[in-house]
Parts: sequence; C-alpha cells; structure tokens
Amino acid sequence: MGVTSVGKNEAEYSKLTYDITMALANPLAELNPGMTFCYVSGAGTDNTEKGKIMWARVKGKTENDLIKLFTPKAFMFRPALIVPTPGMKNTYKMYKVLKPLIPLFRFLMPKYVCSLKEIGLAMINTVNKGYEESFMEVPDIKKLAQK
Repeated sequence: MGVTSVGKNEAEYSKLTYDITMALANPLAELNPGMTFCYVSGAGTDNTEKGKIMWARVKGKTENDLIKLFTPKAFMFRPALIVPTPGMKNTYKMYKVLKPLIPLFRFLMPKYVCSLKEIGLAMINTVNKGYEESFMEVPDIKKLAQK
C-alpha cells in the first residue's frame, strides 16, 4: 500500500502511505492477531525513522508499526528495481524508458532487480512456509520465489 513520493510533501506522503496502511492493518490485527502480513516497502527503507530521505523514514515507520502488530508473522518486502510483468498497462513511464536497459541492470546489479512475479511468488511462499527474517531484500525475494 502507498504511493510514489515524487511530488509529495511529507504530510501528504505519510497520509497516503502510513495512515492508510495502518487504517487497514489495525483492524486486521484485532480481528485475526495470528495472521501473516506482507508489506511491500522498498530498498533503502529507514527503520531508524531519523534519516534525511523522507520516503525512507515514512516507510520505516510503517514497517516498524506493522512488525509491532503482526510479529512473528510480519514480513517486509524491500524490492529496488521491479521488472513489470509483460503486457501490464499500468506501469510507470520510467519503466518503459528503462526497459531496454533491464538486462544490463540484472547483470550489473543482480541484488537490486527482481520481477513483479518473483515478489508475488515470494509473498505466497512466505505465507505458506514462513521465513526466518522479517525483512526481505531482493536476494531473499528471489530465494523465496523459488521455494
């Protein structure tokens, strides 16, 4: 849940990313305290909530509060460059521009590139089988997608 931070101030981004996420998470935790909660955050998220990058602080606060609600079954997925599923119509223009460079990014920065399909499979496998970590970076996502 959430939106891009581009063009938003901290108050607006917090409302759309933190407030709305927690408005869903709090009643879910109350209704089913043993549920598994998967949240797609982002590489570079700041769990100290004190860094200079606004979106990273807000995502860090969101992650921290979700972990408080759903531990031990709270899982934070932190992808970096997400390769969209072929044929998707609602992708950012940036991805359309970067599409020819994705094979190069996969080769040069494999720890930062995964597909939307890998994220989905990793989330399903985490719910079904669990995982030893609460925070999943791209290598974890790829590993979980293979289970």
